[in-house]
Amino acid sequence: MSKYVLPALAAASVIIAPAFAQARPVTFEVKLKRYGGDGAYVALYVLDKAGAYKGTLWIAGGKSKYYRHLSDWDRASGGSLSGLDGVTGASVGAGRTLTVTSDLADALIDGGFQVRVDTSVEKMRDNPSDIVAPLTTEGAGKPMRGKGYVESFVYKLQ
Repeated sequence: MSKYVLPALAAASVIIAPAFAQARPVTFEVKLKRYGGDGAYVALYVLDKAGAYKGTLWIAGGKSKYYRHLSDWDRASGGSLSGLDGVTGASVGAGRTLTVTSDLADALIDGGFQVRVDTSVEKMRDNPSDIVAPLTTEGAGKPMRGKGYVESFVYKLQ
């Protein structure tokens, strides 16, 4: 499953580079384990070095009433669904990979920002902050294991 998100993040202006700043495409890949349940809800979002919410890159899962189960994302974003048009899609099946490409401001890379991934599956447990990855040049291309449904996570700078 592949989703390309560029202009849809305009509401999260710190993520999408302002016209006068440099930006680069970054591709995020979230591969889920074969956990034997329904499709997963997945939130991919950015926090600054102080832990403040900066924006949502993608939410997989079609029913917004279940987004509250993505509890760290829900808490960080204040549960606000505004600005999510164009950054949502179908849930991700067990053993499948979610791929999201987004333009990120260069200031986010090596600037103390981190990307987080929350996961949840109906009738199974929720995994807040399944992945916590600093956005660094050094970390790009290096797979990480999640603590819940995420088998591997990697981001690639382009």
